Amino acid sequence: MNWSRLINDKRLGMEEFHDPRQHIRSDFQRDYDRLVFSSPFRRLQNKTQVFPLPGSIFVHNRLTHSLEVSSVGRSMANTVYRLLRMKYGAEGEGMEKLSNIGDIVATACLAHDLGNPPFGHSGEKTISTFFSEGEGIRLRDELSSEEWSDFVNFEGNANSFRLLTHQFVGRRRGGYAMTYSTLASIVKYPYSSRHAGEKGKFGFFESERAVFEKVALELGMDRRSDGTYMRHPLVWLVEAADDICYQIMDLEDAHRLGILRTEEVMALMLAFFPEDRQLSMHRNMQRLDDPNEKIGYLRSNVIGAMVDECARVFVENEELILKGDYTPSLVGDMREELRQAYQGCSDTAYAKIYNASDVVDIEIAGNRILTYLLHELMEAVLHPDRNFSRLLLEKVPRQYDVHAADLYGKVQSVLDHISGMTDVYALDLFRKLNGHSLPAV
Repeated sequence: MNWSRLINDKRLGMEEFHDPRQHIRSDFQRDYDRLVFSSPFRRLQNKTQVFPLPGSIFVHNRLTHSLEVSSVGRSMANTVYRLLRMKYGAEGEGMEKLSNIGDIVATACLAHDLGNPPFGHSGEKTISTFFSEGEGIRLRDELSSEEWSDFVNFEGNANSFRLLTHQFVGRRRGGYAMTYSTLASIVKYPYSSRHAGEKGKFGFFESERAVFEKVALELGMDRRSDGTYMRHPLVWLVEAADDICYQIMDLEDAHRLGILRTEEVMALMLAFFPEDRQLSMHRNMQRLDDPNEKIGYLRSNVIGAMVDECARVFVENEELILKGDYTPSLVGDMREELRQAYQGCSDTAYAKIYNASDVVDIEIAGNRILTYLLHELMEAVLHPDRNFSRLLLEKVPRQYDVHAADLYGKVQSVLDHISGMTDVYALDLFRKLNGHSLPAV
């Protein structure tokens, strides 16, 4: 791969209108602005990140998480650009195009969670198991192996790509008409569900295969002999920004909620730094009386250190990345002391945060709500002539093709609707369908 092809501002669905001239805002900046003003992005404010949506104590939701990932991603990409200018000189090949990577990565970071269903990561698992273990298993023989694989491995990453590229009913060709480079930068797993493996991860549904292949061909992301594709290099930066934010910010949220003690979180974050730096940081924290401010100070320093380190790792491995031969994550390839400190944060999160009572309660409730909605909506699209089905399908937004010509399309319309719901909307619909809630009269 080469940067001259990888940085491409051609827009999906609007290729014939492509204008190479310079404008006040670049097309990559337009991508960012377009997402900020989009409905799917706004809905992230009411979707669980890890902890239940805030009451008196504010914790992250998917919107604030995505904004923070975007901020970190932009900083990391700009650092990479600065290092590459030092490496190749200001007049190096593709350097002018590379000046756009901050905007591309920031936009991809905004979009990375758009396709996630309500109730956190457990929502993805609930949808998958509805087909692999629940009522949906009866549809297996009526779908192709590729279509069935999409459903039993339902993936928020693939759903984000669909959300941005699919022409929903009444919408324009090309979906949100994003640039090719932005679209490629959100595909963390550049292959279909047939290659999902034990982790169930993949980058695009069968319905969007042709779109991804078109983007990959244009950008020079070659197809390998096993059917997978080379990753766009900027995916590594998006992935690292997400890794940094969710791990470090989860610690801060857990501290605010009283799940982790101040001393415990301080020790985890100070471990990222050598002893002399730790002494300096302790002196700085003596000026702060609020424990939350101390943790915030440490958090900002940890993120800064990891951004610089991940940028260094990227530039040092640039040739391998462009050849498609680099396999680790940037975070996993940091120098030993940072990698061990990050692992300490991860171990604590899995031991004390992700199994916390409130987190598990959300997963249990979310599983029950989504399973019920899947049952009712699947019955409605499969038997649209029934009286209750007609009533329920009237509630489905017109953009979702519940009357698709084939079963695959009908099921996708249900998953499009459910994955687009906020936690609050899903709960409200669950209550209404069970007769536990009526509109005010």
